[in-house]
Amino acid sequence: MPFIEKVATITARGRTTVPKAVRQALGADYGGKIVWRVDEHGVGPRRAENEEDPTLAAFLGFLTEDIRHHPERIGPISPEFAARLEALTQGIEIDPEAAIEGETTIQRLAGATPKA
Repeated sequence: MPFIEKVATITARGRTTVPKAVRQALGADYGGKIVWRVDEHGVGPRRAENEEDPTLAAFLGFLTEDIRHHPERIGPISPEFAARLEALTQGIEIDPEAAIEGETTIQRLAGATPKA
């Protein structure tokens, strides 16, 4: 990679503009996130690799509230249910790092009672 050096001004509020050449080198564009790293080599930006998944954050928030209000609902799954899950997923290979394509929704499980 060629050497790139660009000057940016820091405002009174601590803000700056990341120059286009630097954004391109980072592979970050409008709305993207960067991480500022300070180590023994100096200070520099890096592209943020793990952006938070809003669907996962909403689901985890839902679980947190449900557990807070109904801790009695937490329990082990039955051996029958575990066997059913294993039978349903037998032979299916999963890549947990793969992106989910299309729209996603959270559906209520059968038998779950709605929140009052």
